[in-house]
Amino acid sequence: QVQLVESGGGLVQAGGSLRLSCAASGSIFDILTMNWYRQAPGKQRELVAALRSGGTTTYADSVKGRYTISRDNAKNTVYLQMNSLKPEDTAVYYCAFLKVGRDYWGQGTQVTVSS
Repeated sequence: QVQLVESGGGLVQAGGSLRLSCAASGSIFDILTMNWYRQAPGKQRELVAALRSGGTTTYADSVKGRYTISRDNAKNTVYLQMNSLKPEDTAVYYCAFLKVGRDYWGQGTQVTVSS
């Protein structure tokens, strides 16, 4: 089992920054991918950033150059640094860890960007 707890969301003005954290506990040695998703009201959940076990990263086009996914192995924590935030970035952000045949999700953290 893997437990994930997100933190770091909040209200920020457009152009500002936030850093989200996803603290993991449990059996994480065989995690394949660590992802951040978001879901805005009335929209489908979308993948915004992924960090694979080998270290490669991918980003949604809408956040490229503004978001950075990283991890601290000593703290079992994955981060999402979000810069130059826009009102359209407003959403609930979730971290998700993927193993073979199984995925684990956090409870989500709200990010609201005011114009």
